[in-house]
Amino acid sequence: MVEFQVENGLRKVTEMKGCFSVIEYERDASVSSANAQNEYFMQHMGVRRRQVLCKMNGSVPVITQAGAMQWMAGTVEATTGIKGAGDFLGKMMKGAVTKESAIKPEYTGEGYLMLEPTYKHILLENVADWESGIVVEDGMFLACEGSVSRDVIMRSSISSAVAGGEGLFNLCMRGKGVAVLESNVPRSELIEIDMEDDVLKIDGSMAICWSASLKFTVERSGKSLLGSAASGEGLVNVYRGTGKVLMSPVALTSSFAAATM
Repeated sequence: MVEFQVENGLRKVTEMKGCFSVIEYERDASVSSANAQNEYFMQHMGVRRRQVLCKMNGSVPVITQAGAMQWMAGTVEATTGIKGAGDFLGKMMKGAVTKESAIKPEYTGEGYLMLEPTYKHILLENVADWESGIVVEDGMFLACEGSVSRDVIMRSSISSAVAGGEGLFNLCMRGKGVAVLESNVPRSELIEIDMEDDVLKIDGSMAICWSASLKFTVERSGKSLLGSAASGEGLVNVYRGTGKVLMSPVALTSSFAAATM
C-alpha cells in the first residue's frame, strides 16, 4: 500500500468527509524575487493554496471535473465512465448546456488521487443532507463520490434565467455521498438559510447552491413597477418552498472570481 505524508510544516488537513481531505498550505514556499511581494501579501490576507486528496479504498469510485487530476498512486485507474453511445450523447448534451465538462473521469482502485491546486475555497457537502438534492451554480463542481447521481435540471422558466442573470440549466446531485465544490468565498462567510414553505428573495446572483425542491423564479421586488422602481431594487431572484439555500454575502464580480483562480 502506498504511503503519503499528508501533513508537514507547510500543509495541514482542514476538513475531511467521505474519502476526501482538504489540504491547505500555510504559505507558498515556492517563490522567487519576481513574485515574492505578491506572495507576502497573499499570506497575510489568508489567500492560500488548497488541494483535495482522495483516499481510495477500492469500493467507491470518485468522479472529477475533467483535467482536475494532478497525480495518483497505487492501483488507481481512470476511465471515462461512459456506458455506451447513448450515454456518450447524453453526456455531451448535458455538457453543452452547462459550464461543466461533458465527460467526467471516473477513478477506481486503491491508493491516492490528488487534485490540482486552487486558490478557491473548498466545500465538502454531504448530498444526503440536502434530501431532495443539491443544485449548484455553473463551474462549482470539482468532484464527488460515485454513489452520488448527477443530472442536469432546467429552470422553471426561461424568463427566470434571462431576467435573473442565471444559466438556463444547472447541475443537480442526489443520493448518498460527498460532493466537492469550489467557492469564491470561505464557508465561514456563507449564509445558510433554512426554509419551510417560505419565500426567499435575493437581489443578485448570490445563491451558490440550493435544494432541488425549491422553485426558482425572477420577480419584481415590489407589487408594482412603480414600487419596484421606488425601492431601487427592480428584479430579484425568488426561491419558494421547503429546503435550504447557501448564499454568498456579496455579489462576486468576474475580476474577483478570476483573481481567486
